[in-house]
Amino acid sequence: MTSSAAQSFINVGERTNVTGSAKFRKLIEANDYAAALAVARQQVEAGAMVIDINMDEGLLDSEKAMTTFLNLIASEPDIARVPVMIDSSKWTVIEAGLKCVQGKAIVNSISMKEGEEQFVEQARKVLRYGAAVVVMAFDEVGQADTIERKVQICERAYKILTEQVGFPPEDIIFDPNIFAVATGIEEHNGYGIAFIEAARQIREKMPLTHISGGVSNLSFAFRGNEPVREAMHAVFLYHAIKAGMDMGIVNAGQLALYDDIPAELRELSEDVILNRRPDATDRLLEAAPRFKGDGSGAKAKEKDLSWREGTVQERLTHSLVHGITDFIEADTEEARQQAEKPLHVIEGPLMTGMNVVGDLFGAGKMFLPQVVKSARVMKQAVAYLQPYLEEEKRLSGVDQMPAAGKVVMATVKGDVHDIGKNIVGVVLQCNNYEVIDLGVMVPAAKILEAAKKEKADIIGLSGLITPSLDEMCFVAAEMEREGFSVPLLIGGATTSRVHTAVKISPNYERGQAIYVLDASRAVGVVSNLLSETESKPYIENIKTEYVQVREKHLANEARKQRIPISAARANKFDIDWSQYAPPKPSFLGTRTFKNYDLGSLVPYIDWTPFFQTWELTGRYPAILDDNKVGTEARKLFADARELLDRIVAEKWFTAHAVVGFWPANGVGDDIELYTDETRKERRATLHTLRQQIARDPSRNRAHTALADFVAPKESGLADYVGGFAVTAGHGEDEAINAHIKATDDYSRIIAKALADRLAEAFAEAMHAKVRRELWGYGKGEKLSNEDMILEKYQGIRPAPGYPAQPDHTEKATLWDLMRVKEETGIEITESFAMWPGSSVSGLYFAHPESHYFGVGKVERDQVEDYARRKGMSVAEAERWLAPVLNYDAVAEAKNVA
Repeated sequence: MTSSAAQSFINVGERTNVTGSAKFRKLIEANDYAAALAVARQQVEAGAMVIDINMDEGLLDSEKAMTTFLNLIASEPDIARVPVMIDSSKWTVIEAGLKCVQGKAIVNSISMKEGEEQFVEQARKVLRYGAAVVVMAFDEVGQADTIERKVQICERAYKILTEQVGFPPEDIIFDPNIFAVATGIEEHNGYGIAFIEAARQIREKMPLTHISGGVSNLSFAFRGNEPVREAMHAVFLYHAIKAGMDMGIVNAGQLALYDDIPAELRELSEDVILNRRPDATDRLLEAAPRFKGDGSGAKAKEKDLSWREGTVQERLTHSLVHGITDFIEADTEEARQQAEKPLHVIEGPLMTGMNVVGDLFGAGKMFLPQVVKSARVMKQAVAYLQPYLEEEKRLSGVDQMPAAGKVVMATVKGDVHDIGKNIVGVVLQCNNYEVIDLGVMVPAAKILEAAKKEKADIIGLSGLITPSLDEMCFVAAEMEREGFSVPLLIGGATTSRVHTAVKISPNYERGQAIYVLDASRAVGVVSNLLSETESKPYIENIKTEYVQVREKHLANEARKQRIPISAARANKFDIDWSQYAPPKPSFLGTRTFKNYDLGSLVPYIDWTPFFQTWELTGRYPAILDDNKVGTEARKLFADARELLDRIVAEKWFTAHAVVGFWPANGVGDDIELYTDETRKERRATLHTLRQQIARDPSRNRAHTALADFVAPKESGLADYVGGFAVTAGHGEDEAINAHIKATDDYSRIIAKALADRLAEAFAEAMHAKVRRELWGYGKGEKLSNEDMILEKYQGIRPAPGYPAQPDHTEKATLWDLMRVKEETGIEITESFAMWPGSSVSGLYFAHPESHYFGVGKVERDQVEDYARRKGMSVAEAERWLAPVLNYDAVAEAKNVA
């Protein structure tokens, strides 16, 4: 599998399909859409890049079910961030879905089975809705089963779509039909290779199109034997992706890694799929029972040290690939004895080994935790050689070998998060790039000064909180003003390709800003940018691509209608307050929890985001048994638990919290907090934002703001609101420096990630304490940690700066109310990031109907009103709300100037 092919393959989640998942069908039939949404969320968490939604069930109102589900998805940011594939055999269901889906959808599917006229009519409608389309290899005669028929039907469809309909080739996805193999019917033996070869020819003839298919169809003959099915799927995808397949409806969480399949099972599966021998089906059927269960087909082997018998180069490579430090100094010394100079050990056997690591990582055969372990081995070897290198430099004046390029990296001003940046730095260093990491909260002037001083080839910016997006725009503008032309890499949780193209790139016309999705892409991007032959065409392609992204974004935003804030308020989330008696907290004011026991937080840890930090996709604990990443996930988890035990036992970190409750009432879109129960004197005001997206009135969906969850002042009810701030980060850096070697990036990153997990666990633990004791509205709840992760409790704890309230400056009110800095030591930066970074803060709402939601984009009328209510200028409000503005305030200000 080539690196580019493997990395560009799109997993389409298959579980939100009533025809393929009995669980999902039962939830839809029972109108349990909340649980159905959880299925979609789990698909995204498991690595699905698109979710396939099918409501084709005879007893369902499929049009209504599709519309309801898609509308609900639109208000779930963690699901709505991936595209939707509207899957139905009924055109009316597809069109119902197209009318309400946000963003660019994918229609699955249309075909020529009813002739060209209907095909053209449906394609034109899909085009008008701005969707991409899956085209089945199906014509008036029937489904294509041979290579020739598959290619011929796809060519005919392509000609009609591009020449008659005007469909963009890049929005056409061909499905040349994956059929079951090894069924015992001789005619079926060639179905696997027919798809693979057809995919190759289709991509050669129509290179801008895409190839997809339902992978689970392939292995129906082996239902009940999951190890064999998963092996067949992995082998099929290995060959199909190389041939041009770039999408597939798969269960991403149950996909074996090609190289991890037992050799015998892999060969048997390959014989069947590639139709290499006439008895392939019989041989696989005979062997299949032996692989049922864990799929190994054999007992676990004892620790194998036979690799120690190889040459020093083979031993060094093995240590680097497998992250083994046990023998690295002895092998490095042996290599030094054989080399003319100690520098040659780095240039030769060590870099040869790291090149193998890079190739395996690029091909998807190694994962980030393994690469960072490789870096640990490399750094230990270099540290061993350092005295010899210094002595050689002293005697000869010759410096160490030149790096492949120099990258200056920083987390931007006001932001304190750096785990992702650290991983990127390690991966680049593994590939012989020199990385100068300036740390966190770095102002633009310092970044550019360092870039000049170091003569950087590339500058990299990272950020997690939304104000960092604005700061990145400023850095880009400063680079333009100071005459820089080096590439600018953009990365971090809140960044995106669209934001980079629309907001950052136009500020830096002398050079080019480039969005980097994750650490696995960083080396390829940097390599292309610094290549003497590839750099210019690579940058030109990005420039062209970003122009298209900007134009498309502007066109999409123009189509998205918002309603006036007055109309949104008229359709607020309406609670029947006459039937509600607000529970009173056990105390008013604040209470501080110092030196909280770290051990008591461990049961509350949500481990899924920990694995996501390392780019291992899957939901804990299922990820530990995942056939693709399970082995590495288990190793990583064991290392993390071992380090966590040390952190808890030796009290590496210090945890503090403060919680507060105040009498409160809603006043319009604001929440007034009072000094006491008389409610005569206002203590503070919390400002909230309201959804403004246009909606179909018949759907009866409200335009919600957080203020809607608090009893209105005019109701006469005495309601309450809570707040919190927790940290598990005090002493984090000092402990890591004291207990972990500077060369051990792997353990350092694990420790930082564990500090983040403990902080989130602390927030979860305090919320449980609030519900059950301190506020007491959930005294009788009995929830598992899994239930709490799935937010099955009453009430919510939204945080300023996140979807329900995108304005980070609301933290200032919390800090004042609870004296957070004085009580817990948590500070806020000028961009309202929390320091230490392993901290969490937010509000508590108790009403049973309170729920998480996303405000989405807001219009000028609300921003102006919000600025007035907060007592700030409109320009200042626009600065803090920049990521959610539905207009370009910066561009308009320039035009006025």
